Amino acid sequence: MTPDVIVRRDGAAGILSLNRPRAIHALTLPMVRAMTDALLAWQDDPAITAVIIDHAVAPDGDPKLSRGFCAGGDIALLRGSALEDGGAAGRDFFFHEYRLNHLLFTYAKPVVAFMDGITMGGGVGISQPARWRVATAKTRLAMPETGIGLFPDVGGGWYLSRLEGRLGQYLALTGARLDGAECLWAGLATHYLDDSALAKAKAQIAAGESVGAALDALSATPGPAPIAAHADDIARHFIHDNLAETLASLARDPGSFAQATLATLATRSPFSCAVSLLQLATSLALPDFAANMAMEYRIGGRMIVRPDFAEGVRAVIVDKDNAPRWNPASAADVAPAELDAIFAPLPHQEEWTPL
Repeated sequence: MTPDVIVRRDGAAGILSLNRPRAIHALTLPMVRAMTDALLAWQDDPAITAVIIDHAVAPDGDPKLSRGFCAGGDIALLRGSALEDGGAAGRDFFFHEYRLNHLLFTYAKPVVAFMDGITMGGGVGISQPARWRVATAKTRLAMPETGIGLFPDVGGGWYLSRLEGRLGQYLALTGARLDGAECLWAGLATHYLDDSALAKAKAQIAAGESVGAALDALSATPGPAPIAAHADDIARHFIHDNLAETLASLARDPGSFAQATLATLATRSPFSCAVSLLQLATSLALPDFAANMAMEYRIGGRMIVRPDFAEGVRAVIVDKDNAPRWNPASAADVAPAELDAIFAPLPHQEEWTPL
């Protein structure tokens, strides 16, 4: 049976190829463990000079099975855990997934992630820590968690809060998808490659060529980034760290972009949006990525047992009626004390720690 992560060596490169095509390579705990084990084994191996993270191509060549880099984490596990064991299995998944995220962020050897296709949630978590991040014409990057009662975790607080022009707050709340050109424009990708150059780039890295040099030589110039046309609107409306103020700002603007954004936010969990804004604001004051991950672990373990998560997954993934009944139902009903409780420290023995 083919493993869900293909771990192999090719010359000077250690390669991690995600291989759950029918689930768009969504991460499971065994996949997280396999990637972590490989990275730990390679970090002191002088024969490995770089690490490539990509997705395997479906053996039958079906393009529908090769449409994503990684669609996220194991939502079925998280929902089952919330309903059956009080979130214990979900917290265990987060603990190890966040350790993988941190290991990639601090890895001494160059890591390159080929975000060729859908890159969401957990896929962002294993690509954004990489020193080199390659976008393509098929890239669709998003953090859509507020639509299922969660928040942009896996380091989202760190990456999104540090984007210019409050773009991160916009992405966190709306779950908007960015294409490859937009990822390059925003700084979420370091390079843009045409499909025809991907195999050559990987071969050159495996041959021992500098990752940066290989990608620089093969880089293409994408078309315009559509999101750039709305940069001023985003910066103006998402300047607030308060959800009610953000909604009010959008409501005062009769423009089509503001009204479409307001309509999108009406479908998102108000509590999740409020958590996300506080998460990003808090992250900016943290000393390092480990502190960010400890914060997100506190949030994550609590968010999966709130009613909005089970309801969001029901509405979007299970019943697919796209009519979630959020609790609380509006920004005005989000209680500050309940919000603060989501971020409160855990007992010392339960806190997240890096490897």
